[in-house]
Amino acid sequence: MAIRYLCHDRPDLRTFDTEVVDTRPGAVVLAQSALYPGGGGQLPDRGLIRWAGGKVRVERLEGQADKLWHLFAEPVEVRGQVQGVVDGAFRQLMCQLHTDLHILNALVYQEFEGALVTGVQMAADGTARIDFDLPMRDNNTFCALEPTINDAIRQDLAVRQVYVAAAEAAREPGLIRSQAVAPPPQPDGSIRVVEIIGLDRQACGGTHLGSTGQSAPVRVLKVDNKGRHNRRIRIGLIGV
Repeated sequence: MAIRYLCHDRPDLRTFDTEVVDTRPGAVVLAQSALYPGGGGQLPDRGLIRWAGGKVRVERLEGQADKLWHLFAEPVEVRGQVQGVVDGAFRQLMCQLHTDLHILNALVYQEFEGALVTGVQMAADGTARIDFDLPMRDNNTFCALEPTINDAIRQDLAVRQVYVAAAEAAREPGLIRSQAVAPPPQPDGSIRVVEIIGLDRQACGGTHLGSTGQSAPVRVLKVDNKGRHNRRIRIGLIGV
C-alpha cells in the first residue's frame, strides 16, 4: 500500500481538516490523515474524528489497497468535511520510544558487527523491546549501553527524514537494518530514511521526535536470550 502520511512530513500536527472520500457505517476513508496506522512494532495512533453533528473515537486503522480506513468505536456514518484529532500524549510516547530504539539500534549495529534487528515492539506503558540477531554474549554488555543511550538523549541530536531512491537505498550498507522487513516504498517509489544527525541513518516508516533531547531518559530493564542467535533488550522511559 503506497500512501503518503501527514504524520511523516508534519510529525507535530495534532489536528487536521479534511473530507470523507469513502464511507460505510462505522468507518471512513479520508482525503488525508495525520493518524499513523501502526507498523514496524509501533502502535497505531489514537484519536478522534469530529464533524458538525458530533465526534467519534477512532478505534483502529486498516489499510486496504490504496485506502486507509479509519474504524470507529461506534457504527456512525460520517460524510463531508471533518476534523481529525491526534492524541498528542500517546503520539509523543510512541515517538520517544521509537527514537530511543533507533539510538539503541545504532549502538548495537556499530559495536556488534552490524547486527540486524529481528523484531521490535513498543507498548503503551512506556516500555519497548528490540531483538537482535546476535550470538551468545554476556548480557551485561548490553546493559552497559544505558549511559551511552542517555548521553545521546542529553546531546539533543537533531532528527530528520529524507527520501532515498529505492535502488540507492539497496546499495547503501546499513540503511536497512531489519533481517526480514523493510519500510514500504512511498508513492513515488522512494524509501523514507530517518537520520539522527551524527549518530544514525536507517530506513524507517514510523514517527519520531524532532530531536533526541525531547525524550525522557531511559533504563535498560532486561536482556533475554531468545535462542542461540537472538538477544532481546527491553527499555523503559524513566518517569513515564
